[in-house]
Amino acid sequence: MKIALVHDYLVQYGGAERVLENFCELFPHAPIFTLLYDEKATHGRFQNRTIYTSSLQKWPFVRKQHRIFPLFMPSAIEEFDFSRFDVVLSDSSSFAKGIITPPQTVHICYMHTPMRYAWDDCQRYIREFRHIFPIKIFIPFLINMIRLWDKASANRPDNIIANSEFVARRIKKYYHREVTVIHPPVDVQKFFSQKEEDYFLIVGRLIAYKRHDIVIEAFNRSGKKLKIIGVGPEEKRLRSYARKNIEFLGHIDDEKLTHYYARCRGLLFPQEEDFGIVAVEALASGKPIIAFRGGDIIRHVREGKEGVFFEEQTVEGIEDALRRFEKISFNAHTIRKRALRFDKKEFQATIEVYIKKIVMEM
Repeated sequence: MKIALVHDYLVQYGGAERVLENFCELFPHAPIFTLLYDEKATHGRFQNRTIYTSSLQKWPFVRKQHRIFPLFMPSAIEEFDFSRFDVVLSDSSSFAKGIITPPQTVHICYMHTPMRYAWDDCQRYIREFRHIFPIKIFIPFLINMIRLWDKASANRPDNIIANSEFVARRIKKYYHREVTVIHPPVDVQKFFSQKEEDYFLIVGRLIAYKRHDIVIEAFNRSGKKLKIIGVGPEEKRLRSYARKNIEFLGHIDDEKLTHYYARCRGLLFPQEEDFGIVAVEALASGKPIIAFRGGDIIRHVREGKEGVFFEEQTVEGIEDALRRFEKISFNAHTIRKRALRFDKKEFQATIEVYIKKIVMEM
């Protein structure tokens, strides 16, 4: 059975790319098709794979500024020829699901989310580009075109897997497709708990929707120690008003990351996420979560047992959650046990069985 893997674009390293790594382990000879590839930005994680990129790869600046080129991506993702493959497994948050496969090729899409800036996040996307002339003039028209293509392309996969129940509901709402839910993998065995030190942690790309801003302001006020792991376009702005109790660690390797998880007091999780691999990594380290009550995290964290929630994405909401957090004695063993069901071996076995079942039924 010849299998190909498809990913939106490999120009960053986050949760979706960790899922792709698991697909690579499961199918070691499968090539990767992607719109764009930047080996440095993905920290060399895919350097030993056969990777095919679209014509956009040759455009200047597109790998650094891919978010302002969405109008060209639908046609670019349709360039690839999959006629020599029996199965294509796409790993999609936006464009990868829109590949065109021949009748004899089974297309299974592992969907992290419906395209956010085409649907429920389109207003924020417009606001982010409102000062860029002449782009701002065409943004509403552009998004409408993308939305039409996105809706049509969601019918192309033969089967869709959602990464969470939260995403499954959004797929039903926007695409009217029934899906199977298989949660993303976490290598829980490599995480561990140690005696805590006096700092909190936040992990993830430094981009606007992750809401590092309200966390930094809350810790500016409290004076509590906060360590920030991650890089991104918001870094300069966030550093400009963070006080001395807040430390930016940038990108660190996985071994160092596990040690920061192991010794922190808790993880801040202020954003709405479709699943939240970072949160599960903290749970696997026996560490409680201080989280916004939104997205799929509400299914995995119980108030007072694995963490505490705040209801609104505000500085005051985080401050109140931290006060409640300080009054609770958390049990590291109970917290870690909550994460074991997401082990990568379970994920890979489930995916393999699912694909074989679908192929037999086609």
